[in-house]
Amino acid sequence: MESCFLNTLKTQPLWLLALFTIGSLSVLRLAFVILNWVYVNFLRPAKNLRKYGSWALVTGPTDGIGKSFAFQLAKTGLNLVLVGRNPDKLKDVSDSIQAKYAKTQIKSVVVDFSGDLDEGVERIKEAIEGLDVGVLINNVGISYPYARFFHEVDQVLLKNLIKVNVEGTTKVTQAVLPGMLKRKKGAIVNIGSGAAIVIPSDPLYSVYAATKAYIDQFSRSLYVEYRKSGIDVQCQVLFLLCFYNLNDLVMIQSS
Repeated sequence: MESCFLNTLKTQPLWLLALFTIGSLSVLRLAFVILNWVYVNFLRPAKNLRKYGSWALVTGPTDGIGKSFAFQLAKTGLNLVLVGRNPDKLKDVSDSIQAKYAKTQIKSVVVDFSGDLDEGVERIKEAIEGLDVGVLINNVGISYPYARFFHEVDQVLLKNLIKVNVEGTTKVTQAVLPGMLKRKKGAIVNIGSGAAIVIPSDPLYSVYAATKAYIDQFSRSLYVEYRKSGIDVQCQVLFLLCFYNLNDLVMIQSS
């Protein structure tokens, strides 16, 4: 059968053989991509995050994604630096984590990312002084309270979107990165959005999508800059989040 197949190929015109070759390579490439995706998402062993250091810093840890990150990191045995704007919520999350993972050490830092960010970053630097912060989760971020055209975006919202989503992630990374470089190891996880990467455009959320496009490119560039320094950088691209009601979304954005 094999020789028959080869003989058949020999009788075909060159253009058809070229198309057959290109098609075969395309199928192999697609198969490799699919198999790699299956391996990465379902079969690859989990990383030992403690190899980066014994502490993790999480911004926006009091609700949703950030809160889940905090619990999962504590589960792996990492101590936590939790950075958020609401001291009561920070205490509630800290108490909940320590009730479940009693050995976890937790430091809380109150920072309003829409307020005096430079002062807040200084408080972060003071809190992590002497700590081997090996994992940074840049989760803090805000979006529109509801869809609107760009000309309807008020100046306060415009300023806060850029300040929280862009400046917040950038300046916290700049505060934590020197320690990672000194120890020659670290992991930085930035929270992106499918609004900037998965879909071709995100009308009525244009500024939000633009800030998340910044996060994506920022992450890609940092990865290239520091991969030889033992520092891993990821941008986790989220697409659709479900909330029980709109009040949950508003509370998360204001916390």
